[in-house]
Amino acid sequence: MAGTAPFDRPYVGRFAPSPTGELHFGSMVAAVGSYLRAREMGGAWRVRIEDLDPPREIAGAAERQLQTLARFGLLPDGPVERQSLLQSRYQRALHGLLQRGLAFRCSCTRKDLPTDGVYPGTCRKNAASGRPARSIRFRVDDAELEFDDAVQGPQRQNPAQQCGDFVIRRTDGLIAYQLAVVVDDGSAGVTEVVRGADLVDSTARQILLQRALGLPRTAYAHLPLIVDAHGRKLSKSEGDDPIERLPTPAALRLVLRALGHEPPGGLRTLDALWAWAEKNWNLEQVPAGPVSIGVQGPDHDDYTQSVEASKQI
Repeated sequence: MAGTAPFDRPYVGRFAPSPTGELHFGSMVAAVGSYLRAREMGGAWRVRIEDLDPPREIAGAAERQLQTLARFGLLPDGPVERQSLLQSRYQRALHGLLQRGLAFRCSCTRKDLPTDGVYPGTCRKNAASGRPARSIRFRVDDAELEFDDAVQGPQRQNPAQQCGDFVIRRTDGLIAYQLAVVVDDGSAGVTEVVRGADLVDSTARQILLQRALGLPRTAYAHLPLIVDAHGRKLSKSEGDDPIERLPTPAALRLVLRALGHEPPGGLRTLDALWAWAEKNWNLEQVPAGPVSIGVQGPDHDDYTQSVEASKQI
């Protein structure tokens, strides 16, 4: 596990859920971990709703997510941002990348792409003759990029081999996640992105976009993936999600345990748990994961029957 990174500007962290369902246990691990890291660093904690994909959005999900955060005592420092209201910000970034030749229009359809998902550069010079442009892609050079993840340790990624030139505006005209998240983090002054390990593969692409847009490079800390008893990523549709099944203090205790911070016995209220967590939080104690949780039986005094964490760096 890597040590704490130095920061040359005021610390800003964030939690950025997509309103595609309720906040589940894995989401709360990311929320609590990012919140406690911001408090550890004496910085601000922001919340941003990533609602750029209307076809996948569930009506009312964003409001319920914010209500769940509030129920756990997680209140952002400042107003909540919503990506759906920030389109002009993305369009300016997109236009700048196109003007500088760092992005290009692509006519390819899904059928044109190889099965391995790596874009072969078909439209790098010119869009396919006689076919309208469908998406916009960011140009990727064949080079390895290194970054030090504060939880997962040193990482090496080569986006050219991983995905090739990647989409920053989709065929349906929607701004893609990779561009939006970089633009928003830069605008908010985010210094460190603390999120789930399922997003670690996006990091090199986002660092490339930071460079291209002239934005400060953020630090990264990818928290352990939360899996079920069979090793599968915990789904939002899990009927036994502790966030719904357990009283809020019990669920928070379980989140803290999954993050490698076991509260002492006898702490039964949110206030007591938060006071202990803020005093004792240390990012270096967080396991790389994955972490498997299980909750059995109706007796909520026994918060969990199994929480296993293994470090895989």
